[in-house]
Amino acid sequence: QVQLVESGGGLVQPGGSLRLSCAASGSTLDYYSIGWFRQAPGKEREGVSCISSSDGRTYYADFVKGRFTISRDHAKNTVYLQMNSLKPEDTNVYYCATRKTCLAPYEHWGQGTQVTVSS
Repeated sequence: QVQLVESGGGLVQPGGSLRLSCAASGSTLDYYSIGWFRQAPGKEREGVSCISSSDGRTYYADFVKGRFTISRDHAKNTVYLQMNSLKPEDTNVYYCATRKTCLAPYEHWGQGTQVTVSS
């Protein structure tokens, strides 16, 4: 079973940037499409972005399109989410997760990393 650890969250001012990392152990992330979702306490999950294992295509939710970029570093077995032009409404706990495709259910995810956008 693959284990995922999210990191890189923190407190940032509106308009600022953060780079989230999704580091894997136990298996290579090359086997999986990797999605990022966010979930606030008591709220439903919101898909944020996904990178396909098959063709490397990337997908973004409308609310982050043009601001966030998902990428892989195969050598480091890590997936990143570069978040620019952050807004207060981006405040959430962000998780990365394995999935068979970018349209498939989330399978494994980590503890998440807190992103807080506030002035």
